[in-house]
Amino acid sequence: MFRLDNISKQNGHQLLFIDASMGVQKGEKVGLVGPNGAGKTTLFRMITGQEPPDDGIVVIEPGRTIGYFSQDVGEMSGQSAVSAVMDGVGPVSALMAEMAALEAAMVDPDQADDMDALITRYGEAQERFEELDGYALEARAREVLAGLSFSQERMDGDVGLLSGGWKMRVALARILLMRPDAMLLDEPSNHLDLESLIWLEAFLKAYDGALLMTSHDRAFMNRIIGKVVEIDGGTLTTYSGDLDFYEQQRALGEKQRQAQFERQQAMLAKEIKFIERFKARASHAAQVQSRVKKLDKIERIEPPRQRQTVQFEFRSPPRSGDDVLTLKGVHKGYGAQPIYADLDFLVRRKERWCVLGANGAGKSTLLKLVAGAVEPDEGTVTIGASVKMGYFAQHSMDLLEGDETIFETLMNAFPQAGQGALRTLAGCFGFSGDDVEKPCRVLSGGEKARLVMAIMLFDPPNLLVLDEPTNHLDMATKEMLVAALADFEGTMLFVSHDRHFLGALSNRVLELTPEGIHKYDGGYSEYVASTGQEAPGLHPGG
Repeated sequence: MFRLDNISKQNGHQLLFIDASMGVQKGEKVGLVGPNGAGKTTLFRMITGQEPPDDGIVVIEPGRTIGYFSQDVGEMSGQSAVSAVMDGVGPVSALMAEMAALEAAMVDPDQADDMDALITRYGEAQERFEELDGYALEARAREVLAGLSFSQERMDGDVGLLSGGWKMRVALARILLMRPDAMLLDEPSNHLDLESLIWLEAFLKAYDGALLMTSHDRAFMNRIIGKVVEIDGGTLTTYSGDLDFYEQQRALGEKQRQAQFERQQAMLAKEIKFIERFKARASHAAQVQSRVKKLDKIERIEPPRQRQTVQFEFRSPPRSGDDVLTLKGVHKGYGAQPIYADLDFLVRRKERWCVLGANGAGKSTLLKLVAGAVEPDEGTVTIGASVKMGYFAQHSMDLLEGDETIFETLMNAFPQAGQGALRTLAGCFGFSGDDVEKPCRVLSGGEKARLVMAIMLFDPPNLLVLDEPTNHLDMATKEMLVAALADFEGTMLFVSHDRHFLGALSNRVLELTPEGIHKYDGGYSEYVASTGQEAPGLHPGG
């Protein structure tokens, strides 16, 4: 379908690719992996022709269409979400907008004199709309948007009024509706809730074109891809199998390279020792010369690059009382929309509750009630004795001071802590060396999330309330966080769409459904096993 042959590419002083090659065939579903800044987005831009390689060629099969979803969704406003999605498929959306304008004109008394012309043009536009199968396309657009958790009201509302996360979904829906021959998806799982994620997974599994995608969501990737392309040190290496298989093969390859490196180092040391010992002796001159020449010709094996992963270790939080959190007779609604009616909920020490529910079921509202960010309309929310709460919400990242550097932010949060301790903390959350001098305003979403998390966890609370904590985190940071939270001695209440995170950390499930609220002993994995579904109202995704 497409391939890159001997690509080289430099960005400023950074060499991204050196004689790198890869290819994707029709029907192949490929995961693209590599550390942050390795060049994943640049690779996508080269395939779509937005950036040329410095050297080498990009080959696309003639007549093939490529759809590219990136995190940069551009401006969208002045049209409905449905129209914006249909825009990706050509003139159908323009005809739909024209028909709507003509319908309005035909009932406008001021335009009565033009009625014949309006009716004629409406007939022409409608005929062309039907030829292009416009009515079926609109139904398909609505189906895709519904799969991504849009309500009918949101589909028909002005797309310009949507938040960034919902605009991302519109841009993604546009590519999915287009059904191109090949799809390039850069982090399609960001900003999706669990239900949308499972729907997208099923959609991509059934898609019969070529797929190349990145994602920080391990379970999502593993269920879709059958091949991995890794960017590392300017090269592209292809592995058959899913992420788990790739990691086993990579670890095995690194072990073998390390063994080869060590054998060569031992051999070189032996030869150099011989040369040093006998170089002054005329009787050994020929042997010494022969060995020097041999050493010059040997191609040196590079040691495998060690991927730096720093583990974060919790200091033990102070012990709380046994009843950490009590909600009694809680009512909460927005306008005429009730969210909770007479909710009773008790959280005890060391319980780790994950909250599941469809979009709009009230997951974030529950966390806000607990954190005191919103008040109940009726009833009480009581925090137990000796409870110290840490609350991570999406808006936490907006509270960072833009002109402060990462290090200044940490210093201001913990003026008593030593510089060494704060540098270690920064390193655990992926900020090493000069990174700590970056001002907060230039940080990406993922970097901001890591910084907020570092501040929250350094002086550990004994109750963690987390609303989608992994939304912007890369796979390595996510693994570090899961490992750290697995050892956390306190209590947790959290919402997440990441199934690895849910399965690894929960020991209780609170399920919010239109029929009522259900509580399950046992974590997310037990919930899936007992209900046969991965999220409320959904059947297993396979």
